[in-house]
Amino acid sequence: MKTINTDKDRDRDKEAKKAAMKELRGVRKNLIAAASATMKLQRKELAAIKAFLKAEAATIPQIAAAIDMPTDKTLWYMATLKKYGQIIEAQKEGAFFKYALNEADNPPKKAEA
Repeated sequence: MKTINTDKDRDRDKEAKKAAMKELRGVRKNLIAAASATMKLQRKELAAIKAFLKAEAATIPQIAAAIDMPTDKTLWYMATLKKYGQIIEAQKEGAFFKYALNEADNPPKKAEA
């Protein structure tokens, strides 16, 4: 014999789902805030690298020293920028390549009227 859901059963299920969603939002709130903070920091660090490279081509150790970032972290960002074509290898200086912004990938912005 099949049981028919009553209004009370539906209301209880609805309240249980609301409670579960409220708990999930509470847990995710901290995770979303942490992820947002990480992304904000990454954007800031990438902007610092790009700003430094606008002035001149430089090696990874030079960039790391100039923007006060660990060399391994700078290397990670530079590998990412190179992978996506935002920087290019310039001339070699000793054992290191110099890197410069890829001007073809970053055309100058037009002035707004």
